Amino acid sequence: MSIIAALGIGFCFGWLLQKTGLARYDRVVNVFRFRDFAVLKLLLTALVVGAIGVQASLALGLTHSVPVPATFFAGNFIGGLFFGAGMALSGFCPGTIAAGIGEGRLDYLIPGSLGLVAGALAFGTLYRRLFPILARSVYAGATISQWCGVDPWLIVVLLAEFAAIIGYVVERRPPRQG
Repeated sequence: MSIIAALGIGFCFGWLLQKTGLARYDRVVNVFRFRDFAVLKLLLTALVVGAIGVQASLALGLTHSVPVPATFFAGNFIGGLFFGAGMALSGFCPGTIAAGIGEGRLDYLIPGSLGLVAGALAFGTLYRRLFPILARSVYAGATISQWCGVDPWLIVVLLAEFAAIIGYVVERRPPRQG
C-alpha cells in the first residue's frame, strides 16, 4: 500500500470520526460510564467488516496469506490495561486525538499530544527491561481459527453474532438516570 493510500484512508477515518461526533471527549468517556455505546458499536462493526474483508480476500484469491505476528499474552494484557485506563481517564485515543487536532481543537492538541509523547517515551525507556518479562507467555503466529482447529469463517460468523448480541443488549438497556 502506498503512503498516499494510507494517508487517504487515515484522512477518511478521521473525517468520519469527526462528522459522526465519535471523536468528542464525552462520547469516548461515556463508554466507560456505561452511558453512550456508539463508539463500542463502531468498533465492533469495524472488527466484523475487517474480518469479513480479510476472509473474503483470501477466499477470492485476492491475497494468499495474512501474516500473523507472535502474540505476547502478558504484554497484550498489561498494554491493554494501560491503554484502557488512559482512555477512560483522558477521554482520548490516538484516533480521536488526530481527529481533534485536525479540527483545530487546542484541548486535543496540547494534552493529547503530551499524552502520546509521554506514552512513547515511557515505552521506549522501559522496553528493554520489560519486554523479556512480558514476552515469556508467547503464542507463535497463529490465528484463533488455527488455534481452535476450525474453519476461519466459523470464527467470523461467531464474531458477527457476538457483535450483534452486544449491539442488541446495549440498545435494549433501560435509560440510565443521573
